[in-house]
Amino acid sequence: MPTLLETKFYVPRPRRGLVPRRRLIERLDRGSSATLTLVSAPAGFGKSTLLAEWLSARSADGETSTAWLSLDPEDNDPVAFWTYLVAAVQKALPEVGKTLLPILQGSAAPPARTVTSALLNDLGAVEGELVLVLDDFHVVDARGVREEMTFLLEHLPPRTHIVIAGRADPALPLARLRARGELVEVRAADLRFTPDEVAAYLNDVMALRLAADDVVALEGRTEGWIAALQLAALSMEGRDDATDFIAGFAGDDRYVVDYLVEEVVQRQPEDVRSFLLQTSVLDRLNAPLCEAVTGQAGGAAMLARLERDNLFLVPLDDRRRWYRYHHLFADMLSTRLLDERPDQVPDLHRRASVWHEQHDAPDVAIRHALAARDFARAADLVELTMPSKRRDRQEATLRGWLELLPEDVVRVRPVLEVGYVGALLSTGELEGVDQRLHNVERWLAETAEQPPGEVPPATEMLVVDPEQFRVLPGWVAAYRAAQALLLGDTTATTAHARRALELLEDDPVGHGAAAALTGLASWARGDLEAAHAAYTDCTASMHRAGHLSDVLGCSITLGDIRIAQGRLRDAMRTYESALAVVPADGPPLRGTADMYVGMSTLRYEWDDLDGARALLLRSQALGEHLGLPQNAYRWRVAMARVRQAEGDPLAAIGLLDEAERVYVGDFSPNARPVPAVRARTWIAHGRVQEALAWATGEGLSADDELSYLREYEHVTLARALLAQSRQEPADRTVSEAAGFVDRLLREAEAGHRTGIVIELLVLQSLTHRLGGNLEAGLVPLERALTLAEPEGYVRTFVDEGPAIGALLRLAARRGVMVGYVGRLLAALGERREASPTRPGLVDPLSERELDVLRLLGTDLSGPEIARELVVSVNTVRTHTKNIYAKLGVTSRRAAVRRGGELDLLSRKA
Repeated sequence: MPTLLETKFYVPRPRRGLVPRRRLIERLDRGSSATLTLVSAPAGFGKSTLLAEWLSARSADGETSTAWLSLDPEDNDPVAFWTYLVAAVQKALPEVGKTLLPILQGSAAPPARTVTSALLNDLGAVEGELVLVLDDFHVVDARGVREEMTFLLEHLPPRTHIVIAGRADPALPLARLRARGELVEVRAADLRFTPDEVAAYLNDVMALRLAADDVVALEGRTEGWIAALQLAALSMEGRDDATDFIAGFAGDDRYVVDYLVEEVVQRQPEDVRSFLLQTSVLDRLNAPLCEAVTGQAGGAAMLARLERDNLFLVPLDDRRRWYRYHHLFADMLSTRLLDERPDQVPDLHRRASVWHEQHDAPDVAIRHALAARDFARAADLVELTMPSKRRDRQEATLRGWLELLPEDVVRVRPVLEVGYVGALLSTGELEGVDQRLHNVERWLAETAEQPPGEVPPATEMLVVDPEQFRVLPGWVAAYRAAQALLLGDTTATTAHARRALELLEDDPVGHGAAAALTGLASWARGDLEAAHAAYTDCTASMHRAGHLSDVLGCSITLGDIRIAQGRLRDAMRTYESALAVVPADGPPLRGTADMYVGMSTLRYEWDDLDGARALLLRSQALGEHLGLPQNAYRWRVAMARVRQAEGDPLAAIGLLDEAERVYVGDFSPNARPVPAVRARTWIAHGRVQEALAWATGEGLSADDELSYLREYEHVTLARALLAQSRQEPADRTVSEAAGFVDRLLREAEAGHRTGIVIELLVLQSLTHRLGGNLEAGLVPLERALTLAEPEGYVRTFVDEGPAIGALLRLAARRGVMVGYVGRLLAALGERREASPTRPGLVDPLSERELDVLRLLGTDLSGPEIARELVVSVNTVRTHTKNIYAKLGVTSRRAAVRRGGELDLLSRKA
């Protein structure tokens, strides 16, 4: 977990001797009910000072919590930005983001949208008011950050207020907020000192006792620019020629400031002046760091002296340990340093880099090394910090550093080359990957004769992390596999991944990644059993590595595979086993929400709509930040099925539209595209032409070559063709649909995808019914029932609606699986011709009581039954009492025995 820089959260304290700015404080107060306050002005206009004065008054009322975040260029990385923003809010409201911050700092950082959604949910539950200030926002320009900040502002709870301060207007929807009256603006014209404020500052605060004409002249020269006034006041201290000094001002603001900085700096003793110039390379200062950079002792005394003399030193904590220079002053000092001592600049940055490296601040150390143009040192530091950046999912930061290094520096460092490849592939980018991997493979070939584990003394190659170099061949193979997968070459993916498995056997994370790639290739080919075996290996490796969120991520795939294989109960056990790895005494792991979504799909298939909905609501209550990247769309697809079954197709379509918008792709095959799911919903509600138009747009036809990756879409097309045949009966259309279903069935059977086989057998029986031959339709239906009954399938049949009813009634009359068929007819809303709840019972058992009775016949305890049914233990006790009363028994064993006599246990556990 990366260490957070506490000084970034420091809320500045109002300085003594400030000129009261009541007009601006009142404007900020009036705007506190708006969504956003923007304080935008160039450097030196007193933005931070004004906000410090305002926040001091706000926090004194005891009703407003205040949070502050000082931004810097490193916060362009979305993970870093949101980590710091959530941590800043936590300083004021510890409960906000309590589960989110550990996940952001974990091994698999969530997408930004899940972060903002979770943060909004937490902020919405806060009773008091919160003011969050983002200072120096102009340094952040990453597109991902801007987009999520827009989302945050659009959905901000009414008692939360954001203040953005910076030197330029941010790329946010200011016009829209302005039109809605949700934006308060304080700009340079507002921040300039009025004539009265200029007089108060110069004569009351600085005690210069200037004549009225001089005050007016100085106000005119500086146009109320606060930094210029402060510099002028410092320049005039002790002067007898104030009037002449003021008259000497000329030119624009920048000229004035250059002139005044020169006046202030030049008038300092040489030791102070040298200290100011040398430490201007630092963003943050403390005494030991200043001593290391300047090579002089007495850093603490010098900082105290600068603060006492008001030389633009801003404290960053209440203990006066960390400081920064006023931005404008720092800019001018840096310019003067380059003008006067350009030869010193690289060495000053190099010393700062060394100090930060020694004090566990590698990011700052790298930045100073790059500023020093000491690319060799920067490359060494990047290589050493690369594992932690990959672990924390900060590939954007890693890539940014690597892009600042000259290509000839990276090219001779194979570890950095592979790091670059990983950063590219993490976003699905292939350009440059092949060339870099070829380069690394060349280095590895040249050093193949060296003893194992020893860094070879190649003539040009450089390695600073021997452990990373040792596992390099395995990671090259893994990245070759990922490259091949993105290119759609599953054969090459498997070959490279198997080599990676061998080479990374003692690296659990690498081994797990390679196993997952093997599984993905098998999955894409439709070899589900091989994919399941590979993902089981990946799960075990990630568990050994302690990457528990990745264990949950693998479990999603394992569950999907088992569902496709028709092994629903195994799928449920997969989800339950994954939840068992979540520590009971800690916050929920990222991926927990996905387990409940997976379980809900099974509850849906078992026709437990209440249970399915309850699990989805449980997932939603955890928040999207506790889901993996695809949770947002999977949740909506699952809820859409529930809403459709409840008779609300418009809500289902709306959820599917949302699911398509929030879909996030990854290396996993998109085996059930959202548009195909939506097309099925159209078909179910008679909108067949829209479904056929979708198929045409996707280039689908009944003559296509079949593949697993398009199987769901092809089955959807078959459904559309059958629906068209019902609306427009024609022998050719029915024959085309029947032939297509037959082809799809043979393909699914060959791949042992029993879940799809059951669905296609049902469609085959409906095809015969459409042709008027119920007897022929009974043959595939009986086979479907035989495959489906042990796993408890219901909705696969019931969702076909009345069309399946005639076939099921015929099956019941022929004595085909009477108890199971009765259940399906009951779920269709029809009278059971052989209901398992009627024989011998005056008061039949409800569906839920049948579920409880079935589980009473197992070895599960009462609490375990409650967990299986996702209800409370008290609810299970109530159902058990009702079962005993209806069956006329007084014990569990007797209830099970009586249930067997009445054929109430036909649903197998």
